[in-house]
Order: sequence, then C-alpha cells, then structure tokens
Amino acid sequence: MKFFDRKEELALLRRIREESRGSARMTILKGRRRIGKTSLLQKAYGDEDFLYFFVARKNEADLCGDFAAEISRYLGLTLPGGASSFESVFRFLLEVAQTRPITLVIDEFQDFLRINGSVFSAMQRDWDRLKGSARINLVVSGSINRMMEQIFSADQPLYGRATNEIDLMPFTTRSLKDILAFHSPGHSKESLLALWTFTGGVAKYVELLMDQGAYTLESMVKAMVSEGSIIPGEGRVLLVDEFGRDYATYFSILSLIASGKTSRAEIQSVLGEDIGGYLTKLDSEYRLIAKNVPFASNGRNRNMRYVLNDNFYRFWFRFICKYQALLELRAYGRLRETVMRDYSVFSGKALEGYFVRKLAESGRYTRIGNWWNRKGESEIDIVAVDDLSKKVDFFEVKREAVRFDRELLARKAAEFFTVAGSLAKYKMRCRCLSLDDM
Repeated sequence: MKFFDRKEELALLRRIREESRGSARMTILKGRRRIGKTSLLQKAYGDEDFLYFFVARKNEADLCGDFAAEISRYLGLTLPGGASSFESVFRFLLEVAQTRPITLVIDEFQDFLRINGSVFSAMQRDWDRLKGSARINLVVSGSINRMMEQIFSADQPLYGRATNEIDLMPFTTRSLKDILAFHSPGHSKESLLALWTFTGGVAKYVELLMDQGAYTLESMVKAMVSEGSIIPGEGRVLLVDEFGRDYATYFSILSLIASGKTSRAEIQSVLGEDIGGYLTKLDSEYRLIAKNVPFASNGRNRNMRYVLNDNFYRFWFRFICKYQALLELRAYGRLRETVMRDYSVFSGKALEGYFVRKLAESGRYTRIGNWWNRKGESEIDIVAVDDLSKKVDFFEVKREAVRFDRELLARKAAEFFTVAGSLAKYKMRCRCLSLDDM
C-alpha cells in the first residue's frame, strides 16, 4: 500500500537526524503493534543507509552476531574481538560515531528486558561518557507501552536520556478517508464505516484490506474471515505472550466487554470470581480498556462502564475469539454470516467512536465524552464542550439522519444540566451526526 499520512512524524524524525550531525540524539518511538512504526522509520530514513537492529527473543550472543553482520553490511566495519554482548556492540558504535554520523534504529527495544536487563545500565554508562562528542541518531522503538515506560521511568538507568519521544497513533479519520478514496473512488459511507469498525485506523490492518482489494463491507468481512487470513490468529499471537498463564481470564473479560457487558458486576456475575485486579491491569498496564464515566460526573464510579479502546481487538474478541469453534471447524461461511447478522448493532458504537475521534481532531472542543443518567435510561451519545467560547454541543449519532428526534435530545440535554449545573450558562446546540457526516 502507498505510504499515507505521518507528515509531522516524518518531518520530526528527519529534523532529529540533522540535529544528530552536531550532537547525539536519543528518540523513543512508541505505539501498539501493527501501527506502522517500522514503515515510518523506513520512510523517514530510507534515503540513506541506517543501522536497523531487531531485538529478537534469543540468546544475547546470537543476537549480537546478527547485529555485527548488520554493522559489517552497512558500515563496512568489523567489531574487534567479536560481538558477544550488546554492551560491546553499543560502545563500539558510540566510538565510531565520534568520527562519522550514524543512525541506529533498535526495534522491539523492550524485549531486552527478557534477554538481559543489565543492557540498560551499560547503555546509560557509555551514553553518558561518549554522547558529548558522538554524532549518533539513536531511535529506540517499542510496541508495549508499559514495558517502554518501565525502561525509561524515574528509577531506571535510562531515565532522562531521551531527547525526543513520539507516540505513534492510528490514522486520523481524514487519512482513513483519503486511503479508501485512493483505492476506491466513489466508495460508500458504509464502506468507510466498515474500514473504521474493523481497523480503527491501525496501519497493518488497513494495508491488509486495501492490498486485497477489500473496499466494501462484504469484501472486508470475507478477507478477514477466510482460509489463509492472518486475522483469526492475530489477537492470540499478539496478546497471549503478554498476558502469560492468566491469558484465559483476560480473554474472557475482553470478550464480555466486547459483547456489551461493560460493568464490573456484569463481568463478575458471568465469571464467578473477583476480577478487580485484572481490570486494573487491562486499564493501567496493557491499556486495552478504559474507564468510561458519564460526562461531568462527580468522580464516583458506581456508574462506570468499561470499554475496549481498540477497534480491532473489539472486533476480534466479539467475533473471532467468541466463535473459535467455528474457525476450528473451518466454517468460515457461517462465521461471516454471524458477523453480517450482528454488524449493524456492532458498528453503531464504532460510528460513535468515529465521530468522537473526528470531533477531537477538529480542535474545536476542550472536552468530549458521553453521558447517561444513574439508571442508564437516558443517554446522550456525544457531549462536546468548548470551555473557551462557552459552548456545549449535544450529538445524537444515527446511521440515517431522518431517525433523529431533536426534541428528545433537547429533553435529555435538559436532564444533563441538572447534574452539570456549571455548564448551564453555556450556549447549547442539539445536532445529529449520521453516515452522511463521515
């Protein structure tokens, strides 16, 4: 797939490379797996040779042998005494950078924690000693936020050494529209919603669908749920290793949330065990779920709901994980029928998420959320507030605008103001957002 978007990130990475010609730079590049970190680096630095180290999970000496081969290939240099440790490799490159500029990318940097945790202390020692005269552009890339944060936290050796940090996000709604329009001019709004619903703008999955010519809802479902597709195994491959031996419980919780059981009480009633610790880790460590409370709530969490904050995982747990038995029977047709049967309801929440993202990207609001009353009987899909101009917009999200009831939304807004009195003097608007507004 053609390279799209990332203009700001590309400009920043190239600027950092130029700055490194005069003094050492260390950049942290973070983002979930499949988000496009490697493609971004290749696009940014592909105009000249750069060193690319991939931290595979194997013996350190074996891994460093791979690094030595990379150094020989791109720098034409041989490490004196061989490469048995990353400490010796890194020190050698810092010494070479005293006389020539080097760009070094270390991918899956967090996996050094599994191989040899002392690597970071050794890096810190040599970085502090040699960076003053080294012309090195070091980019450390990681796909597991909690581990990257651990490496660079205040009590760790590399704390304070990074000069830049980039948190790579999914494609914007504008970019997602541009990508689909490039491959399928005149596409339907339903196709755009499907692309958002299944990928959430994660580059790898967008690329997968576009490269297979899957530009419609039906063709996307077929591409993902068929013989030879990587999607059925994707969630398990990415998450089992992270969750460890407790993965079954984590998977059950995520499947229940994806299926609409969003309160702790609902989840525990199904699993029959206390899952507070699991929810905390899924939220604060793995960042796969988020706590959702009514807009302008007083902070008490009795009305809290949990949401899966990644569209792909939301799809994977709702359909792939839940109906694993169909996949084992290779009943792909039956599973596709199930996805299509439930798609209208399932994509409704995704449509809300699309507009939340789009409104946030517009820069017109200071706060965005949704609201429901204590009984959950009255809900407002999106509440968007601009505290600077004292405005609050209430949005009802519908597939078709003709189904919008402005008077009903106005009554809900009036109820909202009974618990959000501080906004009562703001200028109010009630609007509908539909497929036509995508």
